[in-house]
Order: sequence, then structure tokens, then C-alpha cells
Amino acid sequence: MKVIRMNVKKILKGIRVSNMESSRGNEIPNQFIIRTDDATIFQSYSTIIVVRTQGKTYLDKDSWAYSTTTGKYRNIFLGEDKKATERKIKSGEYILTKLNE
Repeated sequence: MKVIRMNVKKILKGIRVSNMESSRGNEIPNQFIIRTDDATIFQSYSTIIVVRTQGKTYLDKDSWAYSTTTGKYRNIFLGEDKKATERKIKSGEYILTKLNE
């Protein structure tokens, strides 16, 4: 069997993943912030909810308002309440798209 060498550090360069933190500084399980050189992403469990990149904000059209828990942490990530998010979707400031295909 041939062993192939792979430079995982090179592949993952610039990617940083961390749990969201509560106001007390505790890690919140299953709620992740992913940072790359080009984007900041909010992921709840295994579903990407929000991507911010190049000055634009994209929300997953099927999951952005999936549950109370997802909404709570989406609001923290965006720094606003659901009504503000809905206004920004309606105005076109936020873009609804499929982020999980």
C-alpha cells in the first residue's frame, strides 16, 4: 500500500473554528463560529445558518428561522433581533439562499 503525504495545515490555513460563548464566557455546545480569511460563518449543529463575506450577509433560506434555539444564537451572531433580520431580508440587505447543498 502506498502512503500519500498530505499537508493538512496548508489545506486548513486561515480556518478557525470555535464554539460560541455565553455572556458568562462558557462555551455553548453545538453552536459554532467558523472564520476563514474571507468569511465568518455561524453554524448550528451541522447546519450553516449565516455566512458573512465580502460585505454581504447570506442566510440559509430553509434554516435561518428553524427553531427557537437556532434563532437565539443567530440573533447573537448578527447582533439583532428576529424582526430586524426580517426587515433586512425584505429590503435585500440580507440574501436568502441555500447554504447547505
